[in-house]
Amino acid sequence: MVQKAIQMNDGRTRVEIVVATIRQRIAGRSLTPGARLPSVRGLAATLKLSTSTVVDAYERLVAEGAILARPGSGFYVANQAAPFALAEAGPKLDRAVDPFWISRQSLEAGEADLKPGCGWLPPSWLPGDGMRRGLRTLARADGPALADYGSPLGLPQLRQLISRRMGERGIEASPDQIMLADSGTQAIDLLCRFLLEPGDTVLVDDPCYFNFHALLRAHRAKIVGVPYTASGPDIDLFAQVVADERPRLYITNSAIHNPTGATLSPVTAHRVLKLADQIDLTIIEDDIFADFEHTPAPRLAAFDGLERVIHIGSFSKTLSAAARCGFVVAKPEWIDGLTDLKIATSFGGGRLTAELVLNVLSDGSYRKHMETLRHRLSRAMSEVSAKLKNLGITPWLEPQAGMFLWCRLPDGIDAANVARAALDRRIVLAPGNAFSLSQSATNFMRFNVSQTLDPRVFEVLGDILPGKR
Repeated sequence: MVQKAIQMNDGRTRVEIVVATIRQRIAGRSLTPGARLPSVRGLAATLKLSTSTVVDAYERLVAEGAILARPGSGFYVANQAAPFALAEAGPKLDRAVDPFWISRQSLEAGEADLKPGCGWLPPSWLPGDGMRRGLRTLARADGPALADYGSPLGLPQLRQLISRRMGERGIEASPDQIMLADSGTQAIDLLCRFLLEPGDTVLVDDPCYFNFHALLRAHRAKIVGVPYTASGPDIDLFAQVVADERPRLYITNSAIHNPTGATLSPVTAHRVLKLADQIDLTIIEDDIFADFEHTPAPRLAAFDGLERVIHIGSFSKTLSAAARCGFVVAKPEWIDGLTDLKIATSFGGGRLTAELVLNVLSDGSYRKHMETLRHRLSRAMSEVSAKLKNLGITPWLEPQAGMFLWCRLPDGIDAANVARAALDRRIVLAPGNAFSLSQSATNFMRFNVSQTLDPRVFEVLGDILPGKR
């Protein structure tokens, strides 16, 4: 029997409560696949409800696939295919160092919460006036710009602009070698769909951007990490892993590394490319922080000429995370296959957002905004670094640019415990093991300096860290 009676005390309708009750019984295995549900009349009598209420509840459950209707026989529990749970795809870790923990807490934080662990700038640091001008211009656009699907390859004028911007960083790519995506994350997702089969080995930096782990687990890849140094991956260990594991892909940041803030050196870049050539290793170079640089750093794609390096970028960090727009730069034959895959997974391009991004980037104020932003971040980097040092929190290195400080906590302090305690005080931090495949960053933490200027951050850290108050 499903339930003895229905208690109407939580604002839900009777139908909603019957549906929820049966769902719970199925999830709890009280009702197993193939089990016959009570008849409509029988359940209505048991629950002291009308038959129409039970009919409506059963119809909803049939519509969502939870139960099956067999004419002349009754209703039965459907076979439930267990959904693929990304959180279960990796090692069983404490939730505080799970790659999803930081993202969920940061994205769901209230306006009063502080987010030193998030990966984006505060709204007041972004070009709000430029975005408003772009939206006003877009509002006056013709019908197709506002209503039609975009080309799968993406808005031609924006791809032309990106091509010129790539040239400023030494990467020669025609507009036909550029495909727009909804974001840098979608770009990597498409590339994983395009290049990987389940079980393929993918090489990542250790530490690296935590969502690389999540994406690769979603594609059921075997993930192997290589320690990252101040000048790039540890090249001797990189060579050893390449020889032993023969990975299909290597995903990295070269210009401003996330989370360490390090910059790839030319010598390391050349050695990485030489090793990649030996085993036909494809490299995805994530360059979404490019506009934060004062002086362009070496790019693998520039040295390689886009032979085996795929370059991706995004405008979410410098324009707006609400207007999602990224891009892939690759050799022409790969762009053609990626375009087909984009049609299959998302059909046309996001024309409205692409038009907005083009308007803002074409405005002369964007370059001035970025100059101001780089100086502002540089000042914040110095201020936050000094205040963290006063608490015994030591930067791993002093980054040349960007927004991140990768810091070591005092000896014996677990960053996950600090993050849990800070969350109780409405502060979201980024514990190091979320970035580390080997779980070797227990006492490290990433700080976003633009989000760490509020005095409350240092006050709470001082309260949590032993002997600092």
